[in-house]
Order: sequence, then C-alpha cells, then structure tokens
Amino acid sequence: MLLCGYYGEHNLGDDALLEALLGLLPAGMQPLVTAFDQEAVQQRHGVATVQRRSLRAVLQALRQSRALVLGGGSLLQDSTSFRSLLYYAALITAARLQGKPVLLWAQGLGPLRRRRSRTLVRLLLPMASGITWRDASSARLGRALGVAAPHGSDAVWGLSRQHWLGRGGPLVVCWRPTAHLQGEAWCPYLDALDLLAERSNREVIWLPFHQGQDSDLLADLSAAGLVGEALQRRSRVIKAQTPAEAMALFRSAGLVVAMRLHALILAALSGSPVSALSYDPKVQACATELGCTCLDLADSPPSSSDLCSVWSDALDHPPALPALQAMTDATAVHRSLLEQMEA
Repeated sequence: MLLCGYYGEHNLGDDALLEALLGLLPAGMQPLVTAFDQEAVQQRHGVATVQRRSLRAVLQALRQSRALVLGGGSLLQDSTSFRSLLYYAALITAARLQGKPVLLWAQGLGPLRRRRSRTLVRLLLPMASGITWRDASSARLGRALGVAAPHGSDAVWGLSRQHWLGRGGPLVVCWRPTAHLQGEAWCPYLDALDLLAERSNREVIWLPFHQGQDSDLLADLSAAGLVGEALQRRSRVIKAQTPAEAMALFRSAGLVVAMRLHALILAALSGSPVSALSYDPKVQACATELGCTCLDLADSPPSSSDLCSVWSDALDHPPALPALQAMTDATAVHRSLLEQMEA
C-alpha cells in the first residue's frame, strides 16, 4: 500500500501524521511511504520508502502497490502551488486507471483559490474509493464540490496522551514565519511574551516545528532588532527530531503558544496549557473545538498588555479532559476507513 504525504520533510506535524497512520494500518498491510529524507523515515519507522519529490519514482512504486492512500494533512490545495495539486492529481488518476483503490484519509481540503483548482478537485473527488475529512470545513467544501463524506478530527489526535508535569515550567513558543507578521508587526507578540516571561519568571523555549522554515526565526527577529535584551536572555532554541521529543518538552511546559496546527495538537496531547495564534483557519477551528484561547493574526493585534493577560490566564491551566477525549474519539472515523480496506 502506497502511503503518500509530506513525509520526511523534517516537519514534526507531518511526521506525527505518518506515525498515526502507520499505527492504524491493519495487520498484514505492507506500507511503502513517499519521503524526501528516506533514510530518516526508514530508520525511524522501519518501512520501505520511495523518493516523494520524484513523480516518476512514485508512479513506478504505485504500479507495484495494491492501493494509494493520501495520508493526512491538506494535500488537495493550491496555496503551496498549483503544481503541487497537479502532483496529487496525477497519482490519483494513475491509480484509478490501474484499477486500484484510492483513499483520502484524514484529509484537509483546500484552500482552492483558483477556479481551475476547484474544477480539477471536483473531477478528482469522485475517483476516491473512500474519504474521511479531518474537519467540518473540509467536509463542507467537499459537499460543495459534489462529494459527501464523513469528518472527524485531525488524525494526530489519535496518538497517546501524556501526563502533564509542567506547573511552573517554561514558556514554549512554536512560531513560524507568516505573511501576516512582517517586520514590526511582530512587536505586540514579542513584547507580550517578554512581559509574561518577566512577570512569571519563566524561561522561553523556541521549538521549531518545520526545520526548514522555523529554525532561524528567533535569530532573524533578533537580527532585525525586534527582540529585547531581557527576552533574548531568557530565550533559547531547542530542536526536536521526533514528535515524541516535542511532546516530552511540551509536558514540562507551563504554557505552549502555538501557530502550527500540529504543535497545538501535540502540546494538548501532552497535557500542556495551550494558546493559539492562527495564521490559517484550520488553527482557529482546532482551538475552538479544544476550547483554548486563539488570536487570529489576520485581525488587528491586541495591545501587548492585553495579549499578556490572555496568556497569563492560560498559564499553568491545562485543557479540559472532556475536550481532549472528544478530539481523540473523533479519530475513529479514520480507523474505520482503513479497516474497510482490509475487508
């Protein structure tokens, strides 16, 4: 079975999706995983891989597979590029021409900003043998494009929960570069972080979730003169190689302020208090379902003192267990889809 996703790209969120998918595969199903860093994926998961950035290699692997699974994330979208959408369209079409089933597993759908993208996806969705969406907005868009399918929560919610140990622990930020925050637009968030760290006497840990995009953020903000001396002294960068390493850090945190969706999910699964900054509607939707505070970066920023107050209220106050359990329970629909393949 060919598992296709944004794997082996040194993105902890997609690594967590692969871990969740492999953990749910019925016994006897042999996965072949598309990956950029094939060696890392092979060593970590003990699976066979194919170079995801070579469409020719993936199409060859598809011919040797009994099914195609687009596993988690938002693969049918054009915000990355229309070319990315064409890549997945080619795989889906090739699989169906070969008479092989196609599963859109725990998928997010969209954004589809171009008319040609919506037309293409409208043609692709009926080709799928089975679909589960990760959220209600994806399910709504799917219906608007002519295909109704069930939705649950993001598949990463199916990973094991951890016991929180972090009362009095550090502030952890999982922030990313974003078009919403350019130059001094970062200042209210940095000033609020500085204020909260000073008032609570906490260390600030910067945890990059996507090594290629997030690792230099603190250095870049500091070089631009946006990080004050006090915050600079309290700050350090820690890099996690696996979702488990990230969760080990989260479970000892007094608060995690997350921009990335899967940082928010893994922190909540670790039992940590969380607050979100939304650069994308998927982050806002997850925060709403979880019941944690969330500020939309597309809105006018609050004052640093108001923002500090929001984060201070969340500090050392973990999310409610019923909300966490509801998110976990909602992943059952994704498990069922894979079990249908076994039958």
